[in-house]
Amino acid sequence: MQSKKPQIKKIEKKLSIHDDVRIDNYYWLNKRDNKEVIDHLNAENSYSKEVLKNTNDLKDNLFEEMKSRIKEDDSSVPYFYNDYWYIKKFQKGKEYPIYTRKFKKLSNKEEIILDVNLLAKDHEYFSIGSLSISPNNKILAYSCDVKSRRFYTIHFINLLDNKSYGNKISNTSGSITWAKDNKTIFYVKKDPQTLRLNKIYKHNLGSNNKDILVFEEKDEEFSCVIGKTKSEKYIVINSHSTLTTECRFIDSSRPDSDFKIFNPREKGHEYSIEHYNDHFFIITNKDAKNFKIMKCPISETTFNNWEVFIDHRPDFLIEDLEIFNDYYVIAERNMGLLKLNVNSWENNESYTIPFDNETYTAYMGINLDFNSNKLRYHFSSLNTPSSVIEYDFISKKNNILKVQEVIDDNFNSENYITERVWAKSHDNVEIPISIVRHKNTIKSSETPLLLYAYGSYGHTVDPYFSSVRLSLLDRGFIFAIAHIRGGEYLGREWYENGKLLKKKNTFFDFIECGKFLINKNYTSKKHLYAMGGSAGGLLMGVIVNLEPTLFKGIIAAVPFVDVVTTMLDDSIPLTTLEYNEWGNPNNKDYYSYIKSYSPYDNISEKNYPYILATAGYHDSQVQYWETRKMGCQIERF
Repeated sequence: MQSKKPQIKKIEKKLSIHDDVRIDNYYWLNKRDNKEVIDHLNAENSYSKEVLKNTNDLKDNLFEEMKSRIKEDDSSVPYFYNDYWYIKKFQKGKEYPIYTRKFKKLSNKEEIILDVNLLAKDHEYFSIGSLSISPNNKILAYSCDVKSRRFYTIHFINLLDNKSYGNKISNTSGSITWAKDNKTIFYVKKDPQTLRLNKIYKHNLGSNNKDILVFEEKDEEFSCVIGKTKSEKYIVINSHSTLTTECRFIDSSRPDSDFKIFNPREKGHEYSIEHYNDHFFIITNKDAKNFKIMKCPISETTFNNWEVFIDHRPDFLIEDLEIFNDYYVIAERNMGLLKLNVNSWENNESYTIPFDNETYTAYMGINLDFNSNKLRYHFSSLNTPSSVIEYDFISKKNNILKVQEVIDDNFNSENYITERVWAKSHDNVEIPISIVRHKNTIKSSETPLLLYAYGSYGHTVDPYFSSVRLSLLDRGFIFAIAHIRGGEYLGREWYENGKLLKKKNTFFDFIECGKFLINKNYTSKKHLYAMGGSAGGLLMGVIVNLEPTLFKGIIAAVPFVDVVTTMLDDSIPLTTLEYNEWGNPNNKDYYSYIKSYSPYDNISEKNYPYILATAGYHDSQVQYWETRKMGCQIERF
């Protein structure tokens, strides 16, 4: 006998602004430590398990099937840095990685620098933030989170005797930046309530002195991070909002000096810096929507001293710059596809590493050795497992260092068909869709199809390989990624036309992609499913309100669905940082626009599809109560 659906009480909460009143009957669910809230969440979880218990065998079988494809005793491709080869290893039966290194030659004895399995054994949750070795190779600093709230504690280990230092630093972002003196590190603190990265401190290892605040970002729409240039000559603070950047820097051999502003912040100006010889190189969007590269002398860094190095091209979005002693490589996106453009400092030779696939993903990997004549990059596609490839600048040849191993005798990339098609959106803009299916799966009205998208923050979802996805494809599903506006798949304008007061383009694009796939006989309404998470979960919440009968089922992972209430509450983590993405609803125009699509505010009586919505109680990005409140509201109908 199936258990009864848990009941939930309504407590009317009036939310008023701009002469508009919203009634929220489930606002009280945000009381995180309230016993009644916790009891309700537990009851809802128990009910969900009861309802879905007939799928338990299938879930267990799928889990074992997916796990069986993953090589348990695996290791990363070694990378060379500061006289050592570094390797990340997984051992069969162990959940966490083991970090090792070898001095100068791969044939030398392996040294374990950190076994995460030993650290994690007494914790229900454990996550490594970062590892960083001191310049003299003698001290390991690492950060870890044991509560799943993304607050990391930094620890130190003497690699000569594997003993821990007494020093530890709590409530950090997890990043660690060493100065050249082997005793000074810089780290970032979070605001304990809003989780904004707002303070950068300096810590002297072995000192009992209080850590020194070297920078505080006081603008609530900005956060800050710290790191080093690849040359390791400079330590750089990057203050950034969605639209604006400001950098500060010091010489890494002078950690007690004051950080100097590289170029003052100017609203709408984004830039990042790298160092080579006697110049800084700047990726900037100043008068360049898709970015250009400029350079300036080390001693004169303000904008009036910048000169164009690589000019802006409307059809190419510059995403990254990797500098070596003899070469530099630009990662640039054209028509959705990433290109790796190789250039010589000596003779100005320039060319692009060729890729033949119609749709793929490629990105630069770990390239820490400034003097190397080889570029390490990653390549995969929807039907091609990820490869780590080393490109030799001298011979101009690729060397495949590692291919992701799929432990399945029946797996063959050629058994899967990939393609890219274009759907017309509501305003006649063409939206690319990347698709993969098994060669034995035919396009028909009876074929199930899962459509995925994200569509926010300029984040591009490239067509990547997933061994887990094979369980779907081998059962006759088609999988598709809609490269909708709000991401940067087709350049910066693609992002700008899917944010703020143009955010609805994101939702309309996805809906039209679904209709296109039905019209082209890939699937039908009774077999079309959609999936998205976080901001992609917002997308899921909107489409079920706009087109509830277009999809048979929806998967919304940690969905951001109570947009108005969240964006009006600047005490909620990360809210103020989001104003340039969604708009600030304290402004009436933004309030009205956001309210018109916010999923929680637009639920009404209609035939909703099947919905699986998940949330994390400790999730610091999207609060658990958003998912539960939307569920309560839909369940009324």
